[in-house]
Amino acid sequence: MNTKRTGQAMMTAALVGGMIMLTYFFSGIEQKKQNPNLSPETKVLANSIEVALVQNRQGHYVVNGKINGERVTFLLDTGATDVVIPESTARELRLKFGRQGVAITANGRVVIHETNIARLEIGKITLNNIKASINPGMPSGAILLGMSALSKIEFTQTGKTLTLRQKYI
Repeated sequence: MNTKRTGQAMMTAALVGGMIMLTYFFSGIEQKKQNPNLSPETKVLANSIEVALVQNRQGHYVVNGKINGERVTFLLDTGATDVVIPESTARELRLKFGRQGVAITANGRVVIHETNIARLEIGKITLNNIKASINPGMPSGAILLGMSALSKIEFTQTGKTLTLRQKYI
């Protein structure tokens, strides 16, 4: 009888362990669908650095990167004038809240704070001294990579791939 209970306990433990492993496996697949650019491919060429990004299933370009050495997730947005950071993320990154201003967003007018990003990285592309806005009404999550950063590099889209290119000076 003791052996039977031990066997049942081991079977239950195996089932629970299997379910945990499957959950972990499928959550990784789901994350890859949301952000297929977790570790973006970088090419270092003679006169430039290129980072190739693949669209996610919604047709957006989402990529992991860094702000001032801290890991973040960017959503590329050519319609955003600045890099736009949710307030909670800005606090986590210890960004300075500068002068207040007003921005017109898809959700209407919003009071924002100006800030500056000392160092922004995507793959091996590095941008310095980037103007940004802190938006208190923006939900935490991806940071909008707007034109204050994108205007410093070249980008071209071919099919479902967007190539970011930083030329050497």
